[in-house]
Amino acid sequence: MEKNGLMIENRDTLHLRVCNLIRQAILKGDFKPGERLKQADLADAMGVSRMPIREAFQKLEAEGLIKLEPHKGAVVKSIHVGDIEEIYALRAELEKMAVYQSIEHLTDEDIKQLTALVEQMELSEDVDEFINYNIEFHRLLIKRCTWERLNSFISTLWNGLPQQTPHILNGQKDTSNIEHRSILNAVINKDKETAANLVSNHISRTGNMLVKSLKKEGK
Repeated sequence: MEKNGLMIENRDTLHLRVCNLIRQAILKGDFKPGERLKQADLADAMGVSRMPIREAFQKLEAEGLIKLEPHKGAVVKSIHVGDIEEIYALRAELEKMAVYQSIEHLTDEDIKQLTALVEQMELSEDVDEFINYNIEFHRLLIKRCTWERLNSFISTLWNGLPQQTPHILNGQKDTSNIEHRSILNAVINKDKETAANLVSNHISRTGNMLVKSLKKEGK
């Protein structure tokens, strides 16, 4: 992300795009740990009002990427590789459990939607669009899991980095599409053990790649 001259055009996705752009800049190191993010400067750079910037700050604080401090505003927090390793290790196990429980209860309509999402991800050329389809795909996979505490834990782990890896990792989208297609085939066959293991491996592989990328950048 460039800090100047950035325009946001689609008003319907304004808040999402503003948040994604600031998050991406933080993850790529364009904004350094301890750096203060000024609403006015970001609003001018993106050609938007301060409202979507404020909304983005609130979400990014919940994700642990910034801290809103009195009299200072938004300050970028450090990203620790250990936190990423923990998040992805937990996701790999918890989502495996949730998918295993969910698969046999998925309806024909659920499977139809999963199929459409995989096809949309394969055709998508826009990273933000792909990320939205990806979030919905993973959400739908565990939709029929009835363990509410498990679902709540997974929802918390999804904040921030898990959705944004296509912005960070080269080739992530293409590799994910291959893995999503394999997961879908297992779902269609109602093979809950294979589907659960494929999801777990998919998450672990992404986490390992992300950790390597962050270590390379010295995070």
